Amino acid sequence: MTPATSYLDAVDQIIQRIRATQTGAIEQAADICAASIAGDGLVHLFGTGHSRILVEETFPRHGSFPGFHTLVELSLTFHNQVVGANGQRQAMFLEHVEGLAAVILRNFVLTPPDSFIIFSNSGVNEVVVDMALEVKKLGLPVMAVVSVDHCAGSAARHSSGQKLLDVADLVIDNCTPAGDALVTIPGLEDPVGPGSTVGGAVVVNMLKCAVAERLTRLGQPPKVLTSSYFIGAEESARRFDAAYDEYRRRLVGALGGGRNG
Repeated sequence: MTPATSYLDAVDQIIQRIRATQTGAIEQAADICAASIAGDGLVHLFGTGHSRILVEETFPRHGSFPGFHTLVELSLTFHNQVVGANGQRQAMFLEHVEGLAAVILRNFVLTPPDSFIIFSNSGVNEVVVDMALEVKKLGLPVMAVVSVDHCAGSAARHSSGQKLLDVADLVIDNCTPAGDALVTIPGLEDPVGPGSTVGGAVVVNMLKCAVAERLTRLGQPPKVLTSSYFIGAEESARRFDAAYDEYRRRLVGALGGGRNG
C-alpha cells in the first residue's frame, strides 16, 4: 500500500461513516433548507479559512441552484497570498476576533423563513461561534457542518465557553478524524492529506440533492446551473442567466429591499 492509496482508504472510511451515521441529520437539514427556499427565503452559508471551499461548493456550481446565499468574507478566507498584504497570518488572527460576526451581519437583513449553515472543521474559533450566537438571536435555525471528533476534543476559545456543537440547532458530522490529516508516512513526523474538504463536500452535495428533490416535490423545481454538455451552450447560458437573476432577486431581500424587490 502506498501513501496515495492509504489516503484513498482513509477517505473511503469517511464516506462510509457519513453514509452510516449522518443520513438522518442531512435529511433534517434538507427539510429546513427546502422550507427556507420554498418560502422565498435564503439559506445563508458561512465559513472561515478553508471552509470557504464548502460554501462555494454549495453555490454557484454546475448542478447547484439559487436559494443559498454565500457569505464569503475575504479577510477571513483569502489564503493564496500566504504572506504579505492579505496574508494567512491576518486571516488566522481575525478568526479569533469576537464581535466581527455582528459587524458582518450588519450588512444584511436576515428574517424567517431564512436559515443558516456554518462550516467549520474545528468548531471552536471565536468568529464561527460568534456567528452562530448572533444568528440565534435573530431567531433563525443554525446548522453546523463540523468534525465532531475534533470539536469535542478541543478546548473552547469563545468567551462564552461554548463551541459550535453547543450552539447549533442541528449538527452534521463531516466524519473526519480529529486533526484532519489522514496519512502517516514513515520517517515524517507530521501526518499529511487532510480529509475535511472531502467529507464536507460529500455532505454538501448530499444536502443539495435532497433539497432539490423536496423543492421539486413541492412544485417549485429549482433553477439549476446546468452544463452545456447536457443541454447545449445556448440553453446552458439561458439557464445560468435565469439562476443568477433568481439569486439576485432573493438577495435583494437580504440587503433590505424586501423579499419581492
